[in-house]
This record gives sequence, structure tokens and C-alpha cells, in this order.
Amino acid sequence: MLSQAARHVPRKVHTPLNSRSGQTFRAFYATIQSLRRSPPPTPELDDIDPADNDFIMSILRANPSLRDTQAYRAYFNLTPPPAPRKHEQLKDALRDPVPTTDARPPDVDTQTQSPVIASILNPIQRRTALVKVQGPFTERQLESIARGMVYLEKLGLLSVIVVENESITRGRDGERSAIVEETMRVVTALEKQGARARPVLGAVVRLGPKPGDEEDPEPQDHAIPEAHTFPSDLVHIRSALRAGEIPVVPPLALDSFCRSVRIDSNDVVAALVRGMAEAAVSDGYGQQRKDAEPAHHSDDIDLTPLRLMIINKEGGVPSYARSGLPHLLVNLTSEYTHIRETFDKQWQSSHPTSLSNLALARTCLAYMPPTSSAVMVSHRSPSSLIANLITNKPALSSSLPHAMLQTNRVLNQHTPTLLRRGLPVRVIRSAKDIDRTKMKTLLEQSFNRKLDEAPFWERLDKCLDFVVVAGDYAGAAIVTNESDPANESSVFTPVSYLDKFAVLPSHQGDGTVDFLWVALHDESYGLGSTFSANPNGGKQGVGEGRDLVWRSRANNPVNKWYFERSTGHLRMGDWVLFWCDAEVRLKIEEGRRANAGLSYLEEWEHGRMSVWGDVVMKIPSSWKKVS
Repeated sequence: MLSQAARHVPRKVHTPLNSRSGQTFRAFYATIQSLRRSPPPTPELDDIDPADNDFIMSILRANPSLRDTQAYRAYFNLTPPPAPRKHEQLKDALRDPVPTTDARPPDVDTQTQSPVIASILNPIQRRTALVKVQGPFTERQLESIARGMVYLEKLGLLSVIVVENESITRGRDGERSAIVEETMRVVTALEKQGARARPVLGAVVRLGPKPGDEEDPEPQDHAIPEAHTFPSDLVHIRSALRAGEIPVVPPLALDSFCRSVRIDSNDVVAALVRGMAEAAVSDGYGQQRKDAEPAHHSDDIDLTPLRLMIINKEGGVPSYARSGLPHLLVNLTSEYTHIRETFDKQWQSSHPTSLSNLALARTCLAYMPPTSSAVMVSHRSPSSLIANLITNKPALSSSLPHAMLQTNRVLNQHTPTLLRRGLPVRVIRSAKDIDRTKMKTLLEQSFNRKLDEAPFWERLDKCLDFVVVAGDYAGAAIVTNESDPANESSVFTPVSYLDKFAVLPSHQGDGTVDFLWVALHDESYGLGSTFSANPNGGKQGVGEGRDLVWRSRANNPVNKWYFERSTGHLRMGDWVLFWCDAEVRLKIEEGRRANAGLSYLEEWEHGRMSVWGDVVMKIPSSWKKVS
């Protein structure tokens, strides 16, 4: 039985089949077609001249869930006006009872807007983002980037842009003039798209670590920025943001002799992220002032960076598991070292700055709120920035079946990579190593039910296979080996059963659900494949995968999420039985059959669902009965 609280549902993957059985067949066909030739890529929408309604279409393509919309509205303090009461509508009708005879279409601006649309297009509280524009870019490419920045501004996110042009050689004559010229190109591109931009040509950061960093006894899991800034240095950026202007900053810093010198743009971005976050705290945002008096926000702006955006020509970080196509979602806490170790040398030419940008994201997110994220995106995909802002999710969920992602034409070299601070992930194989107090708290808060402890722990002591734990029990997936009491034959293979999948409500929407499911995949039905060798403390890809089975109430709203990730499902009265086939076994069988492909029912599949049903439906409930 799985948690109804784990409702972090990815954006809907459109399919012509609306039935649940259709969703199962889609996942099945994605699995058996994984070795077929991928369809030719279609032209990206951002390569086509935008129409007048391009902004609205970008919002619609984001397809946010109800949870996404609520989170977005909370961040930007969106409060739509209440609907007019009936007697007010009647008064309006009596005031102008005679219909107009003018056949002209009404002015769009005078039409009554939906409260939700009005609140999205007129945000009350504006937030900030740090954007690294990593050129060189052509005028057409800058136009596309500027359009994306304008879209974000309309949605309430004001960008602080740091400019970089890697074609400008370090130390050459006229280097400073060239950097300033590049900064003005970005300003001009923004203004052509209707934005108000302000070049901040003076250095806003200082070289070297911030005074006092060397005295900090606590070790850091990220690199300390090699530049720093003080609140007084941010006066020009703060002034621009208050005026509704986009500050555009060149990669310059003051050295010890107060000279303005060019430095790595990553150092400027990291220093600004840290400085703006610290300035926001001193302004009273994010926490109360030391004197316990509430901050007055009406005439100021929250400098806390909500997003880090790295726009370049490379796109996201290439993944060995996707044959060089980008990572979709990165858990920096547990995957950072592994990504660096598996970075193929041939990618150094096609993605020369991926690892340095990965390190930049890790440093910046350490100073940003836990709900913040970083995105590495190609200049070809400005509309994906809207989706990231509204949903705070990757373009495609990383927990979807690998075969489905490999055959999805949306996944290409320009697909963005979303990066989050994340949580450590580990695998526990002995029931005695489980922190039972924390596990009980997690399960009861996630399911909103009381755990029947004695029989639950007794069962785990007998049949536990493994537990995947995210963070300090922020999420967990419990897998058991279930035997058939009616079949005591020694040849009976225990069923690998997903007993519990739970995430704390406070961690829903921060990527924990996807991180947890990917680790579950790597330890069960995905085991044995090259892309399952992830650093989760488990078998790291070594071993033989097994079919994974679980059940869920038929009315569980999370079932939509399970349909998209399972190989198939079977309705059993008030329950739905889900399963995921062992991926390597399907690959081996498909390779053995060569061009014949897989049959609709393999030999090992005959009768297995009846066995699964008999075993799974006999598993007792883990919850106390409601009196």
C-alpha cells in the first residue's frame, strides 16, 4: 500500500489514449521499442519566429499541476480578487440593461480576466534570480534569450544577469572594452523585447574570499566563492530592481588596489548569490530581524535568489546513462562526485563548461533556500524557463522508464538539466539498522494513519529485502520478499514487493520523490543495467534485476503517477496491482529474438499475475483499524 501523500506528480505526458489501460500499454510499448531507431527530431518551437501569443502558449505548455500552481502563488504572494457577488452582478446589469448594437470586437484590455490569469500576469511580490548568459551569441540568439527574460519578468521574476563571452581572450588588449560592449549588446537585446534594462558597469564584487571565511571551523561540502560582496556594493543592483529594471553586470571585480579587473563569471555569480541572500536576511526577509520587529516589505524587494539560470550553447550536463543526452534532474548531494567521475572525455569538446557550471550550481544552491533550484539550459529553449519557474520541475521526470525517455522525441541535446541541493540517499538491508522512531514518524505523517507497530516490525524482521532512505528519513521505499503461504515448494521464487513508498509532506515538491524512485529502480527492476550504477549506497548496478510488484487502492489519486512508471497493472476489486518488469531480462530476450522483437506474452510471464495476486492480496494491513 503506497502513500497518498507522495503526490509530487510530474507534468502530464500527453497521449492519445485517455484510459488507464492505454497508459499501461504506452509504458509497455516504450519498453519493447527501446532498441528501435529513435524518430527524427522535430524543429524546436523556439527556433520558429514567435507569434503574438507565444508568451501565453509558453505558460500553457508548462502544464502545471494544482500543487505546482499553489507553490508558485505562494512564492509570489498571488491573491486573486474575489468573485463579484450575485447582487453586485445584478446591479451592474441594471445599470446598463440595454445591450450595445456595436458589432466591433471588444478591446482585449477591457475584457474581464480570469482571477487566476490576472494574478499570474500581475504578481504582487516580485522575486529575484541570478542568470549567467554564457556567450558568444549571435543577435538572433540574444533575441531569443532576451525574450525568455521578458517572459520571466511578466511572471514576477526579476533577473540579475551576469554576462560572459568566452571568445574574448583573457589579458588581451581592449579586453575591458570588449566585455563592456558585450554587456551593452545584452542590454540592447532586452530593450528591443520591451524590457527595461540597466547596465551596471562598475564592479559589484571584490576579489578573494569574504573576510572571516578562513576562521570558519565547519567544513563545507561546496567550494567557497573566490569573490565576495557587501550590502553596500549592491546599491546599484538594488536600485535597478526597485525601479523594475533588469541589471546587467559584466564579470568585473575590484582587486586589492581597487582596480576593476576581469574575473571568471562563475566567481561573480557565486559572490552575488551569497551576497544577495545575506542582504535579504539583514533586510528581514526569510526570518525576523534580531530586534523581533517585522520587516516592512512594501517599498523594498526580496533579494533572496529564487533561481539560478545558466544559459549557454551546450545545454544541460551530459549523462552516461542517456548516451550523452542531458541529465534531467540532479541530486547534487549524492550525485555530484559520481557525475564528475563518469564524465566522458569526448564531452570535453562538446560540453567544455559543464563541470564548472555543475560546481557553480552546487556552490550557489548552498546559499539559496532549500526550495530553490538551478537550471542549465540551451539558448534554444527560453520557454523552458517559464516551465521551470511555474513548476520547479525538470522538463521530463527523471523517474519515468528509461525506455520511454529514450524514445521520446522531446528529449534531445537541448533538454534542460534541473539541479537541486537534494538529499543523501542510502540503502539499508537489515531491519535492525532502521531507525524505527523516525520511520514510524515518516509513515504516519505521509499516510496520515496510525502504524500498527508490533506486527509491522515483526514482518519486516522476517522478510525485509532492502529500504531506500532519503536524507534523515525524509522519504523511504521499503521492499520485502513475499512468499506464498500456500506454496512451500523450494523452487518458489519470493515476490519482490514494494511495501511502502512514503515522503514527508514538507519534502513533497522538492525532488525527493523522483530521487527516491530512481534509487528504487536501481536496486530492483533496473538492477544490472549500466545506468543503475548510481551512488546510493546499494549494489551500484551489480546484480540481477527482479520484477517489482506493488498494490494501491483503486481510488488513490497517486495512481496516475504509478501508471506512468509501471510496465502494467491489473484491477483486483478495490485494489490495483502494479508491476515493473526486470529491464535487463527484457533486453536479453529482445536481443535473442533479434528483429523478431518481443512477443505479447513471454514464457516466464504465463501465470505470474495470478501468483502475484495471490501473494500480494494476502499481505496484512500495516495500519491500526479506525474505531
